Amino acid sequence: MNIIIFGPPGAGKGTQSKYLVKKLNAFQISTGDLLREEISNNSDIGKSIINDMNDGKFVSDEIVNKLIKNIISDPKKKNKLIFDGYPRSLSQAKNLNLLLEKSNQKIDLILFLNVDKETIIKRIEKRKLIENRSDDEKSTILKRYDTFMKTTQPVLNFYSENPNFKEIDGSMEIDEITRKIDTFINV
Repeated sequence: MNIIIFGPPGAGKGTQSKYLVKKLNAFQISTGDLLREEISNNSDIGKSIINDMNDGKFVSDEIVNKLIKNIISDPKKKNKLIFDGYPRSLSQAKNLNLLLEKSNQKIDLILFLNVDKETIIKRIEKRKLIENRSDDEKSTILKRYDTFMKTTQPVLNFYSENPNFKEIDGSMEIDEITRKIDTFINV
């Protein structure tokens, strides 16, 4: 089963993805983790990524699509992918469809964790204390939230027509969100 989970920064995508990885014996594909790995490797791509992230921008589709293509083409991960925060743009969504089609795969479930800005700020401030992530500064998060909402609207429109698209109130408690997701998986 291939699943997309998307929502603004701090919506709980990572938490729910980790749950689904265990439940479905799947692989979490977090573009954030992939990008942070490039940064920690201090690669040229990593340097470009950190500049974009610190400015509250998204990393270019070209970079993200290249990283995703390598994962989708791995036969061990076929039909066992949990996309955490990808796609974030219409071009990424279309690219994902093409990559999956080429490897004889599809998206089985699309989950949108819809969370308001105030809830995001509270969660990110808490996460910053726990995880000490460099991309969790309040001003950066506000820029990323606004950028997410602006650039993701076309993605929402693209996927909302799909019968496998499910919107979830992401301001609920973690276990409530998990139970809601289970209702879609255990159908």
